[in-house]
Amino acid sequence: MAEVLGNGLSVRDLECTRAGRRVFSGVSFDVAPGDVVQVRGANGSGKSSLLRLLCGLLQPSRGEVQWCGQRIGARDAGFEDDVAYMGHADGLSGDLSVLENLHFCLHVAGRVGAEVELAEVLHDLRLAHRAHEHVRQLSQGQRRRLNLARVVLSRRRLWLLDEPCAGLDAQGEQHFDAYLAEHLRQGGLAVVTTHRDIGRDGPCAQALEMDSFNDADSLDSDHRP
Repeated sequence: MAEVLGNGLSVRDLECTRAGRRVFSGVSFDVAPGDVVQVRGANGSGKSSLLRLLCGLLQPSRGEVQWCGQRIGARDAGFEDDVAYMGHADGLSGDLSVLENLHFCLHVAGRVGAEVELAEVLHDLRLAHRAHEHVRQLSQGQRRRLNLARVVLSRRRLWLLDEPCAGLDAQGEQHFDAYLAEHLRQGGLAVVTTHRDIGRDGPCAQALEMDSFNDADSLDSDHRP
């Protein structure tokens, strides 16, 4: 518990209300360095809303989120510098090329001299041949892979990923698993919404079942069959 409070993410009694409707309540969990939480549940159970609360895009109607022992709020600059968020909207500029988008993301992340790593990631995700094309010319799957490249290259400690494998083929999913495993080996943390079991062959995942958000036992640290 001390490691989580000092270096990780702590969520306590979180409640989300949108348009006057309670989406979920009573959500509590901890994420320590090297841990990943897999968020599961039916459509409408609040998976995406939970991630938006964790990164400060939404405010909870009750409860709190702490990062490294400090309660976070919307647009907390110190927290934003540690977070890579990947939502359904890719946040990429269609008028810029693949390389231009990634160079901008590296600049925002404060990373200098990462050209070799950038080239390797583009190669792994089969985007090297599209590097100078405008993002608006990419397919949905290619844009998804580019967004994953943005997260990987950011080197930020906490990954908040909403269905990162949507639109990826089997090879893309394998690369995602490898990137996530390496992120965790280096002491990173992740909260991921996905229907894939990311704990079977990769890192051991905690599973947060949003369908039972009022159940105090909804966080199962060994969900694998």
